[in-house]
Order: sequence, then C-alpha cells, then structure tokens
Amino acid sequence: MVSQASGPSRNAEALQLADLQNLEYASEQDQAELYKFFNDLIKHMPQAAGRKNQYQGSAHVSVLEENDDLVEEFGDIGNRLHPKYVALILREAAKSLKQLPNISPVSTAVSQQVTVCGDLHGKLDDLLVVLHKNGLPSSSNPYVFNGDFVDRGKRGLEVLLLLLSLYLAFPQAVFLNRGNHEDSVMNARYGFIREVESKYPRILAFIDEVYRWLPLGSILNSRVLIVHGGFSDSTSLDLIKSIDRGKYVSILRPPLTDGEPLDKTEWQQIFDIMWSDPQATMGCVPNTLRGAGVWFGPDVTDNFLQRHRLSYVIRSHECKPNGHEFMHDNKIITIFSASNYYAIGSNKGAYIRLNNQLMPHFVQYISAASQTKRLSFKQRMGIVESSALKELAVRMRDHRDELEDEFRSWVFPGDFLRDKLAPGTDSQKVNYNRTLDLLDTDVILEAEADGMSVMDALYANKASLVAIFNIIDADNSGEITLDEFETAIDLLVAHMPGAYSKAEMLEKCRMMDLNGDGKVDLNEFLEAFRLSDLHRKEQQDENIRRRSTGRPAVAKTASDPVTMLADKISKNTLVVEHDIDPTDCEAKVIDPKKS
Repeated sequence: MVSQASGPSRNAEALQLADLQNLEYASEQDQAELYKFFNDLIKHMPQAAGRKNQYQGSAHVSVLEENDDLVEEFGDIGNRLHPKYVALILREAAKSLKQLPNISPVSTAVSQQVTVCGDLHGKLDDLLVVLHKNGLPSSSNPYVFNGDFVDRGKRGLEVLLLLLSLYLAFPQAVFLNRGNHEDSVMNARYGFIREVESKYPRILAFIDEVYRWLPLGSILNSRVLIVHGGFSDSTSLDLIKSIDRGKYVSILRPPLTDGEPLDKTEWQQIFDIMWSDPQATMGCVPNTLRGAGVWFGPDVTDNFLQRHRLSYVIRSHECKPNGHEFMHDNKIITIFSASNYYAIGSNKGAYIRLNNQLMPHFVQYISAASQTKRLSFKQRMGIVESSALKELAVRMRDHRDELEDEFRSWVFPGDFLRDKLAPGTDSQKVNYNRTLDLLDTDVILEAEADGMSVMDALYANKASLVAIFNIIDADNSGEITLDEFETAIDLLVAHMPGAYSKAEMLEKCRMMDLNGDGKVDLNEFLEAFRLSDLHRKEQQDENIRRRSTGRPAVAKTASDPVTMLADKISKNTLVVEHDIDPTDCEAKVIDPKKS
C-alpha cells in the first residue's frame, strides 16, 4: 500500500523509479556478475562483518518511542485491523515485555493450576480450540505459551497479535517464551515475513522489537523449567538469567554488542535452550540435524535437574504424533500444540494442565475434525508423504542446474526414493529425466512460489549486507564513494582472495550507483542486491526451459508415472483454516499414567 503522492514528491518518485529501472534494464551479464559479487561478499566476509557489526549494530533503531509516521495506513484495508492498532499492540507489548526477567516466575499459589501450550506455528484454529476448550486467561486460569508462534501456518500474524493482546490484557496470567522461530532469519525461510508483508508491509521492525524482549523461559513453582528447546551439559540458569537478551534481535546473527567483544559462551547458552532436543542415548553431542543446539541424553537431564534443584522440564520444539511425549524417565515432557502440522491428519495437538502438585494432565485435540474424520489411515499417511515429497522436490529445484549435471552418475539411495522421485523407472536404469520432469510440474512450481521470494532473500541477508556496507563506509556518512570503496579493496581482497581484481571491484561499485551521482547509499546497495538476485532467479528459470527443450520428451499422458505422481501430490494438498471454527474439533483428556 502506498500513499498518493503529488507535486514534487511524485516527481521524485518518478525519478527514483527511473533510477531503479536503469539497473533493472541493465545487461544480463552485469546482473549476473553483480549477484556473484554480492554472494561472495556474504560468503567470504562473515568475520569482518561480525567485527564492525559489533556493531554499527547499535544502529538497530528501537521503535518503542518512535512517532506515528510508521503506522499510518494508506488505502482500503477491508475488514482487517487498522495498522495503527496493530502497531500499538506490538509497541505496547514490547515495552511491557522489556520489563520482564529472562526467566519468568510462574506460580499456582492463587490459581491452583496452570496450562502450558507448545508450538502453534501460525495455526490460529488450534489456538482458538485451546481457548474454546480451556477458557480465556485469568488470574484463576493462567497460561504459558512456549514459543514458535509463527511460520509455516498461514495465520502467524493473527496468532502473534492474539497472544500479545491476551498478554496485555492479563499480564499476570499470560507468559510468553521465545522459541527459535521468533527470529527474522527463520521467518525469511519459513514464510512469516512474506505473510506480514502481504498484510501489513511496514510493521516488521515492531515485530523484531517484540522478539528481542520475549523472555527466554519460565520456571513454575521453582520446580519445573519451561523452555522451548532444552539444554546442554554446560547450560547455567544463573548465566541465562544475567544475559542482556535485548541485544539478540536474532538468535542466528551476532548480537548487538556496542563495540564490546562477542561473548560466544553467552550466545551458546541461548542457542542451547532454543534449539536442543532430547535423545535416548547418554551424553551431549552437537545437534547435526538442526545445525544448532545439542542432543542431550538422560544423564545430562539428571545432572541438570540436580544442579538446579528441579523436578522436570517441559519443552516443545518437536512435532509429536499425539501432541506430547515423555522421555528420560518422565523428566522431559515435550508438548506440541499445532495439529495437522505437516498436513491434515498428520498429527494431533495437545496442551498440559498442571495442578498445584505439578501433576500433568494432557488434553489432546485435532482441529478441522470434520475433514480428518473422512480420511482413512492410508489417506492420512498419503497426505503426509505427499507433503514431505513436495518439500523435498522444492529444495531440489533450488539446485536443479547442478542436479542435472550430476544426475548421470547419481544413484538413488533406496527403492522408496527411486519410486517417488524417478517414477516409472527400475533399479537397473534410473531415468533422471523423470525426476527433472517432476520438478517442473505445476504442483511443485506452485509450492516453490510459496517459498522464499527475492524479498525474503534480501531480508535474510540484510544484516550481513548492512554490516559490509558499514565496513566500506569509512566515514559513516551513509554513502560509499569510489575513493572509500578503493580504500576498502585491500580488506575485501583479504577475505576474497583471488576472486576479483581491483579494477573489477571498482566496476561493481559503479554498477551499484543507480542514480549516477558517484556515490552509493544503503538503499542503492540493498536494491542492487535485490535486482541482481531477481535476475539470477529469472536466468535460472530460463536455463530450465532451455534445457528441458533439449532433452528427450517424456510422454505426458494421464497414465504417465510423472503425471500420476504429480496429480497424487496435488490431490493430497489439502488446506485447513479457510473458515475457522473452534468447535470443529475433537478433544479428550489423556491419563498421564497411560501415556
């Protein structure tokens, strides 16, 4: 949504548009070279970016006291909440959350009970089911929501705003913990940024401010720890309580340190409680599956509980078929509240009610029950399989050109994948063309379109790009001159050895100068990245079309294996949450002794 400009501002916008078009219409070779240059900067300069971004990052602008210019709304918003009130909820919530400790104390002294909910992941229907079945928060009905409110589901913003509104209305009865998806880097990959931009394009800064002030966990009656992921053998609650959590706008990026050295031990503490998972075997090892946090065994749990005088730990972070799971001799409880997470019928959600003696009672449910009732077990498994296959195919498309080059010597690792990704071929001779045909079917292309966009890529890399810009901008004027760029070339060469000559680097700077004034400001720098990435994606699609016409055609009859598999995936792509009805659910209380 944009405002109606007039007079000089309209002329300025026209000039700006013309400037941007100058780069957009530049030669394809320049675009490709510029993208490669940006990619090399981001890839080879993380240490340099980290040092200076320790940060010019105090350049992070707080929106807590900002004027109302950001919340003005232009155009018709239909039945949606006015952006002024959306921004007000986010701003007031961030102000209030900022006053809370890192670990929130929760007590059943007054209420005699408390409810704990796990991941919701944008599933507004599940949140409404919980509130419908369990009642609204109050002094006698407190809640702990244990992170991962957004991403994947289509209504993450509604979930976040509803939770924040409940918190503002009942600050002593609603406790919000940060999860690993309360992070803009994760949001760029898993869809929340795209959702927000489509609904309220100018509120991302407000959301980041909420994220940075969310508490890191809760402790119930000084005996039960509630955190999103888990812990490691080096986790110290005393250290976590002392951390300045406000500098961690993103957990996945270096924190704002105002020029102080980065404390990696402190940073690791937050990673471990956000990202870790329990394992059945003893010990504590890096979580290679997630790429962050650890896997911790029952011995680690026993030591952790003993050191901190705790009875057990409630965590979330993992989808469970029944919405909950006990591990480590019932000392670790996983609670997951998003039903139909992977696909309709894939899993149940659950929440925990704990009484004054901290005895857990589980309520298990599934939303959109009228749809799931019509599905047999085989149909539900087919939907889950199709969902997983579709996501795998989308990821393969990200590397489609490389795959086509490698497929001639590639062997599928098992009959299951061979049948799914190269349908209609046998174990003696795999026809990789069928895999490429599957990646080009409409159902996979539509799924890819729902993934990371060019703007998502820009947002995901924005912190690194800003840090690199600040490194080159020696006088902190907000503009890079050719002289500054030339001075910085020695540093760039040190981190990108042999990649570019001095003359080539200067030419890249000239290409970023959209308006030809001899200087590059931050907006031009970021816009150059966006347009070069856009060109790369367009070129990739063109290469796919060109290559597909050069290989033998595969029949596309209704009985063709590729067509049949694509149709199966398409039919199994069912969408929940068109019309949300919290009464359209099935729920039952689970006896913990039989769990």
